[in-house]
Amino acid sequence: MNELKVSDIKRVTVIGAGLMGAQIGELMARIGKCSVTLVDIKDEFVSKGLAGIDQRTEKFFVAKGKMTSEEKKELMSRIGGTTDMAKAAAGSDFILEAATENIKIKKELFKKLDENAPAHTILATNTSYLSITEIASATNRADRVVGMHFFNPVGVMKLVEVVKGAKTSENTVAATSDLARLLQKEPVVCWDASYGFLANRAYFAMRMEAVQMLYERVAPPEEIDRALKLGYNLPMGPLELADMGGSWAIYASSEEDRIRELGSEKGKLHPLIRLMVRAGYTGGAGKKGIYDFYKEVLSKMK
Repeated sequence: MNELKVSDIKRVTVIGAGLMGAQIGELMARIGKCSVTLVDIKDEFVSKGLAGIDQRTEKFFVAKGKMTSEEKKELMSRIGGTTDMAKAAAGSDFILEAATENIKIKKELFKKLDENAPAHTILATNTSYLSITEIASATNRADRVVGMHFFNPVGVMKLVEVVKGAKTSENTVAATSDLARLLQKEPVVCWDASYGFLANRAYFAMRMEAVQMLYERVAPPEEIDRALKLGYNLPMGPLELADMGGSWAIYASSEEDRIRELGSEKGKLHPLIRLMVRAGYTGGAGKKGIYDFYKEVLSKMK
């Protein structure tokens, strides 16, 4: 079997047309010059993802003179969408999954992708935490399964974690790292033995301390974030960044997997996060998060 090189990657499928998936798809098409297909479970999700790409391109490129209207039209012509995952997989050289952070869902997806994708295709996941080795176990191509973890916002953040499972081949790691460089990112390679890999493992501890300080009413979220930004030269505070990216919902949905990997003491969801997610304060585009929860609920509790 011929080993895949980055120059062979012409057709990319992104599973999940949400904020992350759509941003990654746009990057693959705009900088990587790939033909991209966004896949999601409903037509409305696909349409929303494509509309988001169109709007962001207009706002950040065309309106600022970085791209002409014709160039935008040409870019959008390289990006399509579908709910037919099997058909999209069958025509792909590289597939990147950016769906819900749940190991059972990811294993089901990868089993189906493996059944429908060509033998040469690399299957990558954008997971922030979950085991590449376990995800790969659902396939018959563990050597071609890899983590390719982008950070939000995708167009700005330079880091891409390339995560190796137990059987991931060096060729797969090399091709994925080269693809990250083609997309003008900086790949950092690690094993999947670390829950949260590199950046998120370290950052999670700081964010949970910020949550605990808020829980103890040490200071409002704005002040906690301000202290960390000024003290550690961070562009955004951990609480406001979680609000922007919808991290609270991700933490809630991945609690079972986290406990399984880390044990109940370290893996259990913080009670403040559990309370605010149950109340609908999940963070994410257009949704309230911990800033609003503090103002509207927590600050009024006795």
